[in-house]
Amino acid sequence: MSRPALHLAVELDGDGAHPTAWRRAAHAPDQLLTPRRVAEVAAVAENAGFTLITLDDGVLPPGASPNPVGRIGAVERAAFVAASTSSIGIAPVVPITYAEPFHVSSQLASLDHVSAGRAGWVVTEEERPEAARAWGRPLVDGADARARESRDGLEVARALWDSWEDDAVVRSVATSRYLDRERLHYIDFTGETYAVKGPAIVPRPPQGQVVVLGRPDRVPAAQLDVGLVGGPDLASVTAAAAAAGTARVFAEVEVALDTPDATAADRVADLERHGPWPDRGRLRHIGSAGQLVELLGELSRHVDGVRLHPLVLDEDLAVLSRLVLPALSERRLTARPLPGTSLRTTLGLARPANRFAAVSLPEDAR
Repeated sequence: MSRPALHLAVELDGDGAHPTAWRRAAHAPDQLLTPRRVAEVAAVAENAGFTLITLDDGVLPPGASPNPVGRIGAVERAAFVAASTSSIGIAPVVPITYAEPFHVSSQLASLDHVSAGRAGWVVTEEERPEAARAWGRPLVDGADARARESRDGLEVARALWDSWEDDAVVRSVATSRYLDRERLHYIDFTGETYAVKGPAIVPRPPQGQVVVLGRPDRVPAAQLDVGLVGGPDLASVTAAAAAAGTARVFAEVEVALDTPDATAADRVADLERHGPWPDRGRLRHIGSAGQLVELLGELSRHVDGVRLHPLVLDEDLAVLSRLVLPALSERRLTARPLPGTSLRTTLGLARPANRFAAVSLPEDAR
């Protein structure tokens, strides 16, 4: 019996995982935020056979001068990419520490409709105090308070996605009815800092619930579909994966690969002259494509997927596409997502039942 495929995700924000990755990019700095750049990088990832792309985001600039500090919102980029792709999953990073969960749920439900069921959501936190000032909100101070906001925001978003039953939209020309009001529901959420009544303003997502990814040490595992786990070495990653408690587990791996022009170590050293590569608590591979294939093969015994963070997108994504993913496919460790398939189906996740459907009786039973 064959084991399930290893799912590969890749982070596509900016020019790469290193703050000075732009210095080795194949484009001029002013091209970073153009629609063409966003579409081209997403197309490379889809053609290579990645399961999922993620797009980092936050209310504060992603860096400091002299590095590029501009960024287009992740949800907006995800919606743009959805229109130019057909099979790859698309998961924007949306911190919910200060954002209104009602609006976040509406944005992500809309993304799922636009992408025909390929949307995900990477839940993170806004940790810097400056984020509160940017939002014009009181500071959410401390890890426990930020965890509360993530927990409550996720609960609200999931309830709002269920507030429309699947068949709530009628579109009956004969009766001039667009929807069945009996199949819309108030969620009546009351948390420590806010209350939400609902229902949503967007019909239920095609997947029922958008696929939610996050760190199990920051968000309750029961609220996540995919746990993102890290660690400085293989042993710590496998231990975190075993303890995650989520339906699927992805390991976080930063990669710098040998290219035809330079070794991975030389490329890292070149960028380190301009600034350090921050330690974000992730497993890091600096070496050849073959060595990465071996590492991913070992990880496939412990996790369901891996999210890769390339050092420099223009250099490492090409090596991943040309050498790494084909080698994994030859070993039957990965499988390419199929057009027309939802992200849930690709990941082997069931489509959730609507929490309100059981309380709605058919007309002849009332």
